[in-house]
Amino acid sequence: MLDRRDPAARPATTPGAAPSRIPDDKAMLRAAADLSRDLNTPRPAIYWADMLASAAIGYAALAVAITAGSIGWTLAASIVSILALYRAGGFIHELTHIKHSAVPFFRLGWNAVIGVPLMVPSFMYEGVHSLHHARTRYGTAEDPEYLPLALMKPWTLPLFVVASLLAPIALLVRFAVLTPLSLLSPKLRRIVVERYSGLQINPAFRRRPPEGAFRTQWYWQEGATSAWAIALLTMVATGVVPLRAFVIFLVVAAGVAVLNQVRTLVAHLWENEGDAISVTAQYLDSVNVPPPGLLPALWAPVGLRYHALHHLLPSVPYHALGEAHRRLSAALGAQSPYHRANYPDLRGLVARLVRSTMGAGRA
Repeated sequence: MLDRRDPAARPATTPGAAPSRIPDDKAMLRAAADLSRDLNTPRPAIYWADMLASAAIGYAALAVAITAGSIGWTLAASIVSILALYRAGGFIHELTHIKHSAVPFFRLGWNAVIGVPLMVPSFMYEGVHSLHHARTRYGTAEDPEYLPLALMKPWTLPLFVVASLLAPIALLVRFAVLTPLSLLSPKLRRIVVERYSGLQINPAFRRRPPEGAFRTQWYWQEGATSAWAIALLTMVATGVVPLRAFVIFLVVAAGVAVLNQVRTLVAHLWENEGDAISVTAQYLDSVNVPPPGLLPALWAPVGLRYHALHHLLPSVPYHALGEAHRRLSAALGAQSPYHRANYPDLRGLVARLVRSTMGAGRA
């Protein structure tokens, strides 16, 4: 249902030049490299404190939501839990970019606190997200995290968001059912690895089996998550975990998935038609939502409000992206394409995407 549109259906309302025809702006790329040289070192104390505090708030709020005696308190606590666990979960993105030796044991800690309990272990993103940053893959059919949504029919957008509501159920099936069954069938195992082992939006993407040291990481993470998913369903079935508590957990997990899916909708302009494009074109097809706006700190946390800048400087840790943005904004003149990837808010980005799909629908 999310098949790529025929290039002939590109809407006339798409502003600017086609991404495939945008050359690299060497001055911007040089300035980005020069001004960020001292910002590439992750600070472990910030990573650990931020992740653990977010997780603690999220789980405490989840406990309040489960035990609250009124609908009002349950709703309020669920919202807090969604926002906090969403922020804690956002560190899976950092795990794909930092050198693990720079923040010792952070991968293990994150998986123990967030990845396994929420059934999104980091192997589902590591080795997948890096392909999205590959110079020759971004925006092509080989990019697991890209679809030309702006060129698709209007109904694809609500479908894209609504599908994320089913993510917790899909993950339970993936780890409680498919993982153990796949150990008995090589054919099923191949399907599980290729199609159900990555946090991706491109349905045509097929993942390769893990190799080397990463294979060990994959196996222990998958095994631990499978054991947790089976134990959780068993505890619910036997009454150890009340059905109400389980449903609230699923609702909170679904809320995290929907929030992330909405953020994904506006992470890019989604206007590339499948061609390999320049780094500058990738930047302009991506989105920054810098200060003074405050709400992006909630719906695009852990540096995701600087998503376009991240495509220029993928090795800069999330806590340094704000400083990198300030330096580049001051150093590059108004005519630099750097300023064209900055947007004020979520509402305008969603409206732009909807207008593009309406144009594609008419085409």
